[in-house]
Amino acid sequence: MQLNFIDNYPVSSMSMRSIPVIDPSDGLVFDDIQHSDAQDIDAAVQSARGCFEGPWSRLSAAERGRLLQRLSARVAEHADELALLEQRDCGKPTKQARADVAALVRYFEFYAGACDKLHGETLPYQSGYSVFTWREPHGVTGHVIPWNYPMQIFGRSVGGALAAGNCCVVKPAEDACLSILRVAQLAADCGFPPGAINVVTGFGHEVGQALAEHPGVDHISFTGSPRVGTLIQQTAAKRHCPVTLELGGKSPQIVFADADLDAALPVIINAIVQNAGQTCSAGSRVLVEQAIYQPLLERLGQAFAALRVGPAGMDLDVGPLIRAGQKKRVTDFLAEARRDGIRTVAEGEIVAEAPAGGYYQAPVLLADVPVQHRLAQEEVFGPVLAAMPFRDEDHAVELANATRFGLVAGVWTRDGGRQLRMARRVRSGQVFINNYGAGGGVELPFGGYKSSGYGREKGFEALYGFTVLKTVAVRHG
Repeated sequence: MQLNFIDNYPVSSMSMRSIPVIDPSDGLVFDDIQHSDAQDIDAAVQSARGCFEGPWSRLSAAERGRLLQRLSARVAEHADELALLEQRDCGKPTKQARADVAALVRYFEFYAGACDKLHGETLPYQSGYSVFTWREPHGVTGHVIPWNYPMQIFGRSVGGALAAGNCCVVKPAEDACLSILRVAQLAADCGFPPGAINVVTGFGHEVGQALAEHPGVDHISFTGSPRVGTLIQQTAAKRHCPVTLELGGKSPQIVFADADLDAALPVIINAIVQNAGQTCSAGSRVLVEQAIYQPLLERLGQAFAALRVGPAGMDLDVGPLIRAGQKKRVTDFLAEARRDGIRTVAEGEIVAEAPAGGYYQAPVLLADVPVQHRLAQEEVFGPVLAAMPFRDEDHAVELANATRFGLVAGVWTRDGGRQLRMARRVRSGQVFINNYGAGGGVELPFGGYKSSGYGREKGFEALYGFTVLKTVAVRHG
């Protein structure tokens, strides 16, 4: 039984209820978490407030940095343990789980070094005045973490908030809590004062809503669906609480005829099958110039047919989806594609060793997907790639921008002028030229246009969102 973590102690929920934890690889229960409610959130917020107004505010920026650096090292020491937790909790293949731990280490390392680099400015003004700005923490920040990358998103969100001087209350997704609870315990072991990091588990409509409503929360960071993001935003707006929202995408890979296809092909495939396609920035659309459309489809099809899906511990190309409901969502999309006559080019293989109770979905490559079809407009959040041809650069831009999302885009071309034109014209928070994701890019600001949300996490830019700018004007004659 996993307990909440409040004030540096594991504690049971006030409700005394629990939620089963299911292994996506076999569909079996292997642990339980707390079924918390608003009372638990209140206890966590009170703990965070006491820490912020007490020991945390007395630490210098350099001292906060040393604590984060110590936590980074402690996570690295426990990498195998955390990877195994993530693997069983989320169904991630071993290599993905280990990569997520490595990313968490890097987030804490990066923000440890950033703590004492967050400076204000001096501003020229009228004679007789000295004017300067400070960046101050909000106070208590709330963090709603999704199930697809719990450790990574904990690192980019909570790491940035702590570096800026805030204390945190974290609500992880009920499907993926175990690694976050363990990291909070490691932080306490490293010397983080009680209340700096609090973790409360439970369902979004109860615990997430209570966090968004709580008058003691000064800023909310949310990663998840546009629908829930809207609810979070509306709730927070009632008390004028600022929010950072990352709400997913329908990201295009745009491949021109002059692209290096040998370099592009493995990246395009990885961008949709990584984490079984359950990635906000997944490259779920591939837009291909007509001259190479059929040849590229053939090569992609061969690669998709060779992909293997199985239990997380087998460390294959693709693991299971997170839960039964997510599998049904993906199969419903594919059933709609079949009804509408959309062509399936290739599918991967679910290995015979995969347990019957696991939530497995073979990767699927679909061709000639109409631009207004749901498969080209909505997140599937599974290993499904929608391919469509384009005529020229203008047509490519039109297709790329033809969704309500704008999170990430990839552009594949050797033409330097076209690279910059496309980067300018595609409405996306990140544009990658002849690559996709830049190896994770802890340093790179991340966030979207349109329904992909607003605000930025990752990199130094995140620290601006986790602080308030104060202007001080001194009149001295």
